[in-house]
Amino acid sequence: MNRARLMWRKSLNAVMLTLTGIAALAVVSILFLILGYLIYNGGKSLNWAFFTELPKPVGEAGGGMANAIVGSLKLLLLAAVIGLPVGLMAGIYLAEFGGKVFGFVVRYTTDLLNGVPSIVIGIFAYSLAVLPVKHFSALAGGLALGVMVIPITMRSTEEFLRAIPGSLREGAMALGASKWRTIATVVLPAASGGIITGMLLSLARVAGETAPLLFTAFGNRFWSPGWNQPIASLPVMIYNYAISPYDDWHRQAWAAGLVLLGLVLIANLGCRLVLSRTGAGRSA
Repeated sequence: MNRARLMWRKSLNAVMLTLTGIAALAVVSILFLILGYLIYNGGKSLNWAFFTELPKPVGEAGGGMANAIVGSLKLLLLAAVIGLPVGLMAGIYLAEFGGKVFGFVVRYTTDLLNGVPSIVIGIFAYSLAVLPVKHFSALAGGLALGVMVIPITMRSTEEFLRAIPGSLREGAMALGASKWRTIATVVLPAASGGIITGMLLSLARVAGETAPLLFTAFGNRFWSPGWNQPIASLPVMIYNYAISPYDDWHRQAWAAGLVLLGLVLIANLGCRLVLSRTGAGRSA
């Protein structure tokens, strides 16, 4: 009986291990299929002109998306300026000062905000920053992306701060440091690697959002100096070019998708680099 039960357990273990391996292989295969298809189609239209020239008029081949690349970077900069400080301070409050009831309400609200469809955030930013001034702008687009950055930054900051041992706080306060001085000089530096990682991931998360920018930044086929006028962005350009009837625009949409993927990849590599360096520093 024991031998039969042992054989049954070994057989079940082998079957489950095979099924999980097949599932993992399927996920990785789909990912590499998408990446390969994107690299194959986007690489053919990726050249120096794509990074340095403006879009050509309809019917003319060539051109690039230099304005959209710069526009996306400007929008991400605005999102960082608007959303990261708010998310950081809110995360610090929840981790260090938040009570049970109020902290639960804030966390629950944050999780709900994190799950709100991006198009709803776009409508909110449209009514707040576009309708009153009667025109689209980079500021409105940055506001929409900044609102989306807040919940991700806030929750990641809270989790990393909570992971810091309480003995560090107790030691600093035993030496006479105030609560805020302890947080600023001991707790935040200890959790800086994780917090920076969460911030970079939040920016990478919103870098590919299209719906909020359709309501706020809208788009522009020319350069957009300043911050108070419509501005081009890679996600919106990809959307416009992908639904167009022109083959050359389709090829450029693939190239823009490849560039956008590269930016997200750089952000993720930066996160791993920050984590590896902070981990090496702590181990040393």
